[in-house]
Amino acid sequence: MNIEKHKREEGKYIYCVINSSEEKDFGNIGIGGRGDMVHSVCYQDIGVVVSNSPTTKYPISRENILLHQKIMETLMENYTILPVKFSTIAGGREGIDVAQRIRLEVLKARYEELKELLDRMENKIELGLKALWPDMKVIFQEIVKENAEIKRMKRLMDSGNPVKLQNRVVNLGEKVKKALEAKKDRETDQINASLKRCYVDKRSNKLFGDNMVMNYSFLVDKSCSEEFDDLIKKIDSTLNGRMRFKYIGPVPPINFVELVIILED
Repeated sequence: MNIEKHKREEGKYIYCVINSSEEKDFGNIGIGGRGDMVHSVCYQDIGVVVSNSPTTKYPISRENILLHQKIMETLMENYTILPVKFSTIAGGREGIDVAQRIRLEVLKARYEELKELLDRMENKIELGLKALWPDMKVIFQEIVKENAEIKRMKRLMDSGNPVKLQNRVVNLGEKVKKALEAKKDRETDQINASLKRCYVDKRSNKLFGDNMVMNYSFLVDKSCSEEFDDLIKKIDSTLNGRMRFKYIGPVPPINFVELVIILED
């Protein structure tokens, strides 16, 4: 009875879809720390990369997320990949094992969709770029110089009336906040325009703090990756430390493709 229960609870953790007709093993590096073999399950010329796993969901932890991504990064060296949402686990069904279910209900059933996505992502990588202002004092000085209304309001701050002073502080704060957002948008547009010839697509991600100017993911053809690197270096050198860049990649194109697969037992 316990053995049967264990079999029913064992499934396959799905990492990504790849362009491959050959079923291969990629090492005992599966998620969960059990040493499960990561391997592919194929249908025609596409495959899903999986490892054996309990069918319980994995917690969203740094360790689990990094392992999920690391396995995809390893595969990126030799395959086009389509990332699958973290903690996607396929369960078995009565009369059909998990691998065969994946072939029929994912690869065969969604063949045209997956082939189209693989063609679109062929030779593509994702590069992440964050830009930050290291010295906000300099930026606020620039805002005052650039905005006549803010400059005028700042001069009026020496008023002796506490009520008027409080109102002016609030109004000035709102004006500066809007000016700061507008400045971020302008400088982001300038950077994106400088990089435009090197990327296929881009995605804007959440900003954190007043000093983060931009946080973008770029989909770049592998043949353009060196030129993209050179353009970042050129932009950095022309700014003379006024802005600092954090450049990440190549990583799986998670911000451009994230497949949702539901195969519960």
